[in-house]
Amino acid sequence: MTAETVNASGRRKRPPTRRFGGRPARFLRGRRGVTAVEFALVLPVAATLLCIFIDLAMVMFITNVMEGGLREASRYAMTGYIEAGKTREEKIREIVKDHSYGFIQDPDITITYKIYPSFEDVGKPEPFVDQNSNGQYDAGEPFTDVNNNGQWDPDMGKAGVGGPGEIVAYIVDYKWTLWTPLASELWPNNGTVTLSATVAIRNEPY
Repeated sequence: MTAETVNASGRRKRPPTRRFGGRPARFLRGRRGVTAVEFALVLPVAATLLCIFIDLAMVMFITNVMEGGLREASRYAMTGYIEAGKTREEKIREIVKDHSYGFIQDPDITITYKIYPSFEDVGKPEPFVDQNSNGQYDAGEPFTDVNNNGQWDPDMGKAGVGGPGEIVAYIVDYKWTLWTPLASELWPNNGTVTLSATVAIRNEPY
C-alpha cells in the first residue's frame, strides 16, 4: 500500500514521486563548459591562419623592400660611376642591403646582372629552330647564340653590368625564413622561401 497523508481540508495527499528522467534532461540542456570546448576547437585553426597571415605579409613586405633597393641600386649603376675602392657590383649589393631596413643579410642574397639586346628580350630564351615541333629546345637543333657562350640558354641574357647605352636586368634572389614556427613547419624546405625581384634599365651614355 502507498502511504498517504491528510491535509487540512481533509483531502488525502499522495507523497511526492521521484522523476528519474529529470537529471539526464537537465544534463543535456546544460551549457556549462561549451565555451571552453568551442575555444579549444577553434584555437588551432585561428592560430594557424594568424601565422600564415603574418608570414604572407612579411613575404610581401620583403619583396617590396627588395624591389625598392634594387631600383635605387640601378639608378646608381646606370650612371657608370665607380666609387673609389669598390666595384660596381659591390656598391650595388651595398645599396640593396642599405635599403632593406636590416632584413636582408649576407650570405642569403644573390644579385645577378644580365645584358639584353632589348627590353622585350629580358628573360626570354635564345631563338632556336624547333625541328620536331615539340615546343622546346632539343640538343642538336639550330639556335642563335645571343650571349656568345657556345650553348643554348633558356635566358639569352649575357652576364655583366653592361656598358654605355646597354640594357641591363638586375635580379635579386633572397632566401627568407618564415618567422612563425607553425608556418615554418607547414612550409617545405624548413620554412625557407626564395624571393625574387627584377629591374631592367638602360645605362646612360657615359
